[in-house]
Amino acid sequence: MQEEVNNGPITQDNNDELYERFSITIDKGQEPLRIDKFLMQRLEGATRNKLQQSINLGMVTVNGKDVKPNYKVKPGDNVIIFSDMSPEETDIVPEKLNLDIAYEDADLIIINKPAGMVVHPGSGNYSGTLLNGISWYLQQQTPGISEDALPRFGMVHRIDKNTSGLLVLAKTDKAMRHLAKQFFDHTISRKYVALVWGDVAEDEGTIVAHVGRHQRFRKLFEAYPEGDHGKEAITHYRVLERFGYVTLVECILETGRTHQIRVHMKHIGHPLFNDDFYGGDKIVKGTVYSKYKQFVDNCFDICKRQALHAKTLGFVHPATGENVLFETPMPADMATVIEKWRKYSNTVGSN
Repeated sequence: MQEEVNNGPITQDNNDELYERFSITIDKGQEPLRIDKFLMQRLEGATRNKLQQSINLGMVTVNGKDVKPNYKVKPGDNVIIFSDMSPEETDIVPEKLNLDIAYEDADLIIINKPAGMVVHPGSGNYSGTLLNGISWYLQQQTPGISEDALPRFGMVHRIDKNTSGLLVLAKTDKAMRHLAKQFFDHTISRKYVALVWGDVAEDEGTIVAHVGRHQRFRKLFEAYPEGDHGKEAITHYRVLERFGYVTLVECILETGRTHQIRVHMKHIGHPLFNDDFYGGDKIVKGTVYSKYKQFVDNCFDICKRQALHAKTLGFVHPATGENVLFETPMPADMATVIEKWRKYSNTVGSN
């Protein structure tokens, strides 16, 4: 998205739904002005205190370099803000929850999120979220930690409520900055496993189509292959196993748009199995005979959500500089349904 604000253009890129990156090129007629004051005039909802904090954390760069709050912008400067300058979200109440922590060190935490858990509080979900649990966990680790440090602490990305798998959270400001930049630069390695309807024709391929909100139904997202709406989105896929009426695929995200895999797979005619948002919660391929319908309904009962799992997550460790890769096994609901389809396809194939 690009828009004109005052003298110069601001471009904004959403990535993984949480953070935003603002890019501003200073206009030729701009008088020298402290960067914190300049940004207060340009970013809706920003306060001087929040801006100064972001600048001190290195979340604001000028021409690719860190600056101090008293830096005076000049014509031609390129200012990038790696932050969310919107007003603070709902307060987070710490709750003791069962969290599956796959890895933890002094800089970050890797969480294996179960399907059904919302990442952070919002409309209709003010408790039981991952951040409620993380807030309580951090309080136990750091007694006396300020409540102000808990909301959205360390979050640099998220996955859908009914998608399972790996998430990374930063435990330090430096780690959060480092990881946020990797997401913005699309250098994070993310592999998902999905069960989709239909026999995918090609063994591998790439889906390129903008993803944006549906023009009529605002809770849904839509693929816009002509690029007339939404934001650029690229998904690489590879077939792992074929079961006739459904296919197990691996998806690698090059970008991280809302519902990207779900929207892209629907776009090429292969909605995710039991995805009630995008038409996968009914028989898309196959017969409507009673035994087959009963089999599919049984699979729906076992895997009560879209069959999508964030299996691997790789990035450069913010402290060591080493490439790290984390992997989590398939959750029981998806594993059971995949095995049922495997047996079913073998039975049908042998008849």
